[in-house]
Amino acid sequence: MTLAEIVLYDEGDVLVLDKPVGIAIIPARGEAPEASLQRRVEQQIGAQLFVVHRIDRDVSGVVVFARTAEVHRHLSLAFEHRRVEKTYTAWASGGLATQRLRIDTALHAARKGKARPALPGEAGSLPAVSDIEVERVWRRDGATVSRVSVRPLTGRHHQIRVHLRSVGSPLLFDELYGKGIDPAPFVDAPMRRLALHARRLVVPAPGTDAPLSFEAPLPPDLAALDAWLDGAWVGTAG
Repeated sequence: MTLAEIVLYDEGDVLVLDKPVGIAIIPARGEAPEASLQRRVEQQIGAQLFVVHRIDRDVSGVVVFARTAEVHRHLSLAFEHRRVEKTYTAWASGGLATQRLRIDTALHAARKGKARPALPGEAGSLPAVSDIEVERVWRRDGATVSRVSVRPLTGRHHQIRVHLRSVGSPLLFDELYGKGIDPAPFVDAPMRRLALHARRLVVPAPGTDAPLSFEAPLPPDLAALDAWLDGAWVGTAG
């Protein structure tokens, strides 16, 4: 993996990458630090990078780094104060009740690094809001798959995964939150990783606050999943 293969934007001390699936953004426990995306890119550019935000190892798509502490602070505050727009594409098992819905369910930390919906009034819970729009639906042998666009208005741990699970539509191939999905309709699927992609991110530009928009195309494995669903399932518009 070279920087040229994954760079989406590199200007004004802002570096935006299209993260490949399977790579941790920061050094992970039990792995050599050099295996992380941060260290790999630092080695290639010969300079330190500051991590602005993170997405899960098994998620592909847009991630932002800063080249200076000043720009890192600007972008980190934008995330903290919800002045960014994040859009994900997800493939979920099952249909949703409406084409558009807002999931406003607080989350709470759970065992083994997981999260769960919080109980009403539970201490330690954090507000979490996700806007969902159904883009396409496929059906086969009694099973349903929905491709959805998700805009998380907050940035909680595993928010999209837990929110979709909470409405009965867990992400395809989610080992943490996808238990209970009948595996039979997916035995010939072309990929088996978490079906989630960080498609688009809009941040305020350092110095001007003008919106900077970045978009990562679907990686080959998720494009193959879409093609397989179109070919082997019966599809309809959302």
